[in-house]
Amino acid sequence: MDILIVDDETVIREGIQRTLRQRFPKFRTYLASNPEEALIILRNHRIHIVLTDILMPSMTGLELMNIASKRYPYMKWVVISAYSEFAYAQEAVRLGAKDYLLKPIGKDVLGQMIDKLSEEIERENRLTKEAQLLQANRKYLREAVFKRWASGLDIGRIDIHPFMESHPDFHLLMVRMETDKVVRLEHFIIENVLEELIHKYGNGFVSILDNKSLLGLVTLNESTGLPILIEQLRGHLIKYLKVPFQIMSTERISDFNQVPGEVQRMWKASSTQVYEHYASGGDQAVEVALQYIRTHYHADLSLDKVASVVYLNPVYFSQLFKQKTGCGFKEYVIQLRLEQAKQLLQNPKLKLAEIAVRIGYQDMRHFSQLFRKKYGVTPSKYRQNS
Repeated sequence: MDILIVDDETVIREGIQRTLRQRFPKFRTYLASNPEEALIILRNHRIHIVLTDILMPSMTGLELMNIASKRYPYMKWVVISAYSEFAYAQEAVRLGAKDYLLKPIGKDVLGQMIDKLSEEIERENRLTKEAQLLQANRKYLREAVFKRWASGLDIGRIDIHPFMESHPDFHLLMVRMETDKVVRLEHFIIENVLEELIHKYGNGFVSILDNKSLLGLVTLNESTGLPILIEQLRGHLIKYLKVPFQIMSTERISDFNQVPGEVQRMWKASSTQVYEHYASGGDQAVEVALQYIRTHYHADLSLDKVASVVYLNPVYFSQLFKQKTGCGFKEYVIQLRLEQAKQLLQNPKLKLAEIAVRIGYQDMRHFSQLFRKKYGVTPSKYRQNS
């Protein structure tokens, strides 16, 4: 029996672990100081019982339960609650928690509850173990084969059509994230939310394509359900994700052989589609970039350089910059430099070549071409008319 203890207080989670080890030496216990650590453990181990605190940083125990219980319906949840959180504990029981424990937790109460739950789990396992194993194996095989097929890779002699018997027509949905950090938690959230919505509006499954992309296949109960599904998916991801993301979809597909081509099309489209950015810091990143540009307009101002200053991917930074300022990065830099050139041209002692260098152009001819294109006159003519 594997038990996960989730609590941001070290004393409480280690105290519960000691009690369980003394009374149930054969049981394995895992510790998590926050919901993010808990979700990683749930993904890597088959946990039978989760003891979770309610109020924790970044995500509550109820949100953790809501996300994970749909993915792991066999798990038993127990809420650890202070008296001031009793209303939360009642809500957790309504959501499916088996029990709640009030702090400080009595050793006998804890032991009796684990005894009761372990007997319940053993009884359920005897009835469902074989069926669950067959279903899980089929699910993982289908997703693995589909992933290779969708990515255009060889699947050998495996006939994929039996996996698709219940999907005479379907839509594909791709969620792609833009981040340089490890996104295990984000993968988990997207997979669970998308699976839940697919089964709400039809039937299908979700497959992980790579470390940034997930692909969902859904056969809808009604054709009008796709926009609603996408809108609800977007709403959930805005709430839970802390990284930029895109959602792409296909029209209804009847020929399964179209899948690899449609996936490639969505991958290509992702390079031009604007990411939806709801993580804190997007506005601040552009503001920092603008301050840097205004200070260093005379120096090397490549897109890659400025993106690195605000620690963003250049493609995403370019999209975010245009979204926030209304013009492209290159266009903004040229406009800023030429405005500075107009000011410098007021000084008759400065040569045109010197002005060009001061605003960041080593090539005098290139500077003149840009100026004339912008203002309709050459720098010399502008100086004469000023």
